[in-house]
Amino acid sequence: MMNQQGRLRTRVAVFACVSAVALIADQLTKAWALAALSDGQSIRVIPGLLSLTLVRNPGASLGMGSGATWVISLLAIVACVALVVLGIRTISTKWTVALSFAFAGALGNLIDRVMYADGFLNGKVVDFLNYGWSVGNVADVYLVVAAVVLVVLILIGEPFSQKELDEKSAHIADSSSDSEADAE
Repeated sequence: MMNQQGRLRTRVAVFACVSAVALIADQLTKAWALAALSDGQSIRVIPGLLSLTLVRNPGASLGMGSGATWVISLLAIVACVALVVLGIRTISTKWTVALSFAFAGALGNLIDRVMYADGFLNGKVVDFLNYGWSVGNVADVYLVVAAVVLVVLILIGEPFSQKELDEKSAHIADSSSDSEADAE
């Protein structure tokens, strides 16, 4: 059985690899969008569902907060640090993968805000996936998928920490002891 340090190394490696691959995919798709799409041009991919439209978004989701881009950038920095800390603290590979996708999404959009800034963290995010009601990017897809997976992990009771695992194990042991007592 792998020791605690070995499991931590494995989770860190999973976090780093998933984040790196996801971040590279996000940045490559944004570079493609900048090279292949002109502002305002739309290319239908799935009629009525998805088209490709280049938009430079200074705000957050649905353009909210476009006057406070630097605040969104600072929040993204805090989120990235928090996601790394949580990724290191968890004992679950499932939590690690979900957190790494959230990290890649937050960092991918933060990179845009830094790269395309003309002032303090006021750059615009490259969005190009047009759903008709919103325009986003691959990093946004990662954030949504990670959020859904994190909610599912909470709902199914996937232990995040050793303490939660111990409590779950104790509860299962108590339940089986109660069942045995009832059977007698």
